[in-house]
Amino acid sequence: MLKLLSSDEPIQHRATLRQCQWGSCQGVKACRDLVVASDVTKRHEGRVTVRSGEGKQCGLNCLRSPGSCVQAFLIRSALIVSAPAMGRISISCLFPASWHFSLSPAGCLRLPNPTLRQMIVIGILAASVSLLFYSVFIIRNNYRRSYKDRRHHSRYLARVTDLEATDTDNPNLNYGIVVDCGSSGSRVFVYCWPQHNGNPHDLLDIKQMRDENRKTVVKKINPGISDIANTPDKASDYIYPLLNFAAYHIPSAKHKETPLYILCTAGLRILSESQQEAILEDLRTDIPVHFDFLFSDSHAEVISGKQEGVYAWIGINFVLGRFEHIDDDDDAVVEVHIPGSDNKETILRKRTAGILDMGGVSTQIAYEVPKTVSFTSSHQEEVAKNLLAEFNLGCDAHQTEHVYRVYVATFLGFGGNAARQRYEEYIFSNTVQRNRLLGKQVGMSSDIPYLDPCLPLDAENKIRLNGETMYLRGTGDFSHCRVVIQPFMNRTNETQTSLNGVYQPPLLYENSEFYGFSEFFYCTEDVLRMGGDYNAAKFTKAAKDYCATKWSVLEERFQQGLYAAHADSNRLMYQCFKSAWMYEVFHTGFSFPHNYHNLKTALQVYDKEVQWTLGAILYRTRFLPLRDIQQENFKGTHSHWRSFSFVYNHYLFLVCFLVVLLSIFLYLLRLRRIHRRMQRNTSSSSLWLEEGLPIQKVPSAL
Repeated sequence: MLKLLSSDEPIQHRATLRQCQWGSCQGVKACRDLVVASDVTKRHEGRVTVRSGEGKQCGLNCLRSPGSCVQAFLIRSALIVSAPAMGRISISCLFPASWHFSLSPAGCLRLPNPTLRQMIVIGILAASVSLLFYSVFIIRNNYRRSYKDRRHHSRYLARVTDLEATDTDNPNLNYGIVVDCGSSGSRVFVYCWPQHNGNPHDLLDIKQMRDENRKTVVKKINPGISDIANTPDKASDYIYPLLNFAAYHIPSAKHKETPLYILCTAGLRILSESQQEAILEDLRTDIPVHFDFLFSDSHAEVISGKQEGVYAWIGINFVLGRFEHIDDDDDAVVEVHIPGSDNKETILRKRTAGILDMGGVSTQIAYEVPKTVSFTSSHQEEVAKNLLAEFNLGCDAHQTEHVYRVYVATFLGFGGNAARQRYEEYIFSNTVQRNRLLGKQVGMSSDIPYLDPCLPLDAENKIRLNGETMYLRGTGDFSHCRVVIQPFMNRTNETQTSLNGVYQPPLLYENSEFYGFSEFFYCTEDVLRMGGDYNAAKFTKAAKDYCATKWSVLEERFQQGLYAAHADSNRLMYQCFKSAWMYEVFHTGFSFPHNYHNLKTALQVYDKEVQWTLGAILYRTRFLPLRDIQQENFKGTHSHWRSFSFVYNHYLFLVCFLVVLLSIFLYLLRLRRIHRRMQRNTSSSSLWLEEGLPIQKVPSAL
């Protein structure tokens, strides 16, 4: 209730009220006068307002304990405005009077004057909040670090257990067989995997089976299946030794549920379609009669080079864990346009690794194309359709978040050995033609050899072609060798092309990673001893030094065992040429920048050789988990549910803590207000009774 006092009468009461507020009550009578003056209702030009209830309370407190009003007086809200000449505003709100501050006309702030107990309480509260934030921060970092360590440890254990013998007594273990019918021979691979973890976003955890001696269950036979093209009825007899070998290692109780895939590659691709079909038909007819494996007509086929590249890409990225979900801030990610989506939906996924594989005859490249590609012409679009593969690795065909778009291209004649043969044919025909024009005999005898920049210094070699022999002597000029072989890349002036002018979609080099196998590894490791992370400048220097080293010195080092165990004299002779060829294919053919540092040359991944057959069985069994997934099992075994913890949801914990703290604080304030109101009413009644005056009714607010 607000009261208006005149400018002359209530001056002493205002002073008394101010003294009351600051704990300087001057006698009981002054406080009584203040109580009485608080009820005076009078308007004046000064328009000085006080809250009568507060004046009464101050007076009552002074009556009870003169001189200690500061400890008992709790100001609910008081605003005292003196005459304009005074110009001072005093404000205090919801706090003890000792926390009062005022603003003077000069604008200086009078700081609070808290007691020692209040300072201790505030300090404890601030320390508690700081400790809470610090604890949450430390727990969060430790959790992330421990989680990352657990992931690396689990991957390490997975690599260790991969080397252990397979427990064939485990009834929950499943098996699968893949037969690779190649050009030089056929091999059988036996894989195994435990029950699916229940997460429909995960593939089966497939590994190579190992026997009691911890050796991989693999068997190879020679020659290739193409040798029986004229007797296709013997195809089943040809492949029986491989299937008998697999049946021996797989428990007989598991045969009926073990899928068998017979996939033929270059060995059958070179045959006519009628010959291919005759061989496959014999396999489809006879195998179910003699073996109980899960085998249908679609399980035996001739796969294209494109499919083989896709399977190799799947196998490598599966072993690297690139099909798992993003669960670490350190994981490299890439924005992907979902293939087939009309609105060009984008998601963030783990960045997959591309592969480069240079064999003896061909070179292959495969990598994911995350963005929707555009074409410069209709012809380029038609070519691209044969090089881009879109496939779904999800266990449900309707899920698009696991759809991948992969570019796969195979280049025949660009392998290390085939390239050397093309090079020798070129220098032979070119030298013979020059000799005829100039009347010289360069290379026709050992006395006048052809100086080959792609052979080590002073190394001697021969070329036999069309019944003639050409003599070579190396000059060891690595830079000149690169210049000579650059035309063999067959690059064109068209954009987005690579070797032989073949279409190559844009590649985001700064956010990519590649693994180089076969010749990429042999060229960097066997002699130069720098396999692993590729560095163009270091590789160039090492290759130059090797080429410029005399052949006698290289032979001496070879005898001393300074090179890799499987390096031979053929590797020493052609290392200079193959180093230059690999360099040009990578940088000129595929247009990788010279400062590219995300290529890793390797023979194995996580200490094991990764075959395309692993990718084949992963792709062909991707729908199997859906058969065994139950809703209860999913909730109980889903990795995300298992990893859910209270510590992980630290933000929710912090919010709840602050809400509870605020609720307690507001509740205490409410109790204090109720206590003040009750105390004010009882004290006012007793004061009027003490003075012998009748109790006045409280007038309504103006």
